[in-house]
Amino acid sequence: MSMTLREAAVQGKIAPAMKRCAQEEGVAAAEICKGIASGCMAIPANKNRKLKRFVGIGQGLKTKINANIGTSKDHVDIEYELKKLKVALSMGADAVMDLSTGGPIEEIRRVILEHCPVPLGTVPLYQATVETVEKRKKSIVDMRVKDILQTIQRQAEEGVDFMTVHCGITRESAARLKKAGRIMGVVSRGGAFTLEWMEYNRKENPLYEHFDELLAIARAYDVTLSLGDGLRPGCLSDATDLGQIQELVVLGELTRRAWDAGVQVIIEGPGHMPMDQIAANVLLQKKLCFGAPFYVLGPLVTDIAPGYDHITSAIGGAIAAAAGADFLCYVTPAEHLKLPSLEDVKEGVVASRIAAHAADIVKKVPGALEADESMARSRSALDWQGQISLSIDPEKAKAYREEGGAYHGPTCTMCGEYCAIKVYKRALKGKK
Repeated sequence: MSMTLREAAVQGKIAPAMKRCAQEEGVAAAEICKGIASGCMAIPANKNRKLKRFVGIGQGLKTKINANIGTSKDHVDIEYELKKLKVALSMGADAVMDLSTGGPIEEIRRVILEHCPVPLGTVPLYQATVETVEKRKKSIVDMRVKDILQTIQRQAEEGVDFMTVHCGITRESAARLKKAGRIMGVVSRGGAFTLEWMEYNRKENPLYEHFDELLAIARAYDVTLSLGDGLRPGCLSDATDLGQIQELVVLGELTRRAWDAGVQVIIEGPGHMPMDQIAANVLLQKKLCFGAPFYVLGPLVTDIAPGYDHITSAIGGAIAAAAGADFLCYVTPAEHLKLPSLEDVKEGVVASRIAAHAADIVKKVPGALEADESMARSRSALDWQGQISLSIDPEKAKAYREEGGAYHGPTCTMCGEYCAIKVYKRALKGKK
């Protein structure tokens, strides 16, 4: 069996994926190798996939963005999901997750894998659950351990690069959760499926209990494990409680076991959280999980903005990434309301990219501040084409410029002849 990227890194061997990642990041390949060996970086890259772009996630690298797509039972349209994929990639998503729960799930995933040039992630428990309910005509609680492991095996063989696995929920944490008095309880689908199975069968979490078998599959295909936060808070009042923290402690223990098995790890983090708790949560994760890359959903900093949760999550994402989070999962305006549209996907990716870039300036990631300086120079020169080309969304910037009715003029319609930049330059020349 060939070495995994982690095994190669531990031996100091620079694999082609590390070189490609280093070129994109503008850092030495040896730094990437060292980061993967220490566990503070990961490159999700299944050995059965021919990725066009290798994406590094972790300390010292650009903050990365993930976009979720996928069908639901109420909306099954493979072509539409491919359009979402195209939009997400065109707006700068670094990775994509297929979270399909409706229709021919395997076919959908295979088509997305075929068209996706960046790392693709999944939550295998979704497929195992849907097949138990719809194919075997059983309840979620009748799902067999072998069903879950076989689903993980199949997805790994197909080439899935990273998988969310809810291994950190234990019977002990489930018992404590009952006493916590949470308002929202469990909002993670994978977490809820796991807890229902555990409660009914009076058994331990199968992915926790069979973690070594999971590691064997991950190692065989070099799948990066994204250790899921099944007990993440679903509202501000539930943030940073004992259930969330206990799960994080377990994830830290599992991280060490995965690394020892030659498997790369990413840790998933909270969804809803007040702003003043975000930095502390990042610090806690980095400490308890030994510096493993942190992958956060948001966090959403208020619960009262349905329809605008791409903004609430971008605020939290910027704070989290500036504090050290490495990977932001986008949230769209449709969050909590419906399956996202193409426009929702676009807005979600753009909002997350803004958050990531703002954080990269704070992190002093090479090229981040320089991009803003280039924009400032274009604005100072009233170089509208330059400003548009430097924009995160050039198409929207150009459309607004044209709508202003002064597309060919030196200023914009906000200030016109009273443009501060124009007046200042005239003042310097001493002219009236």
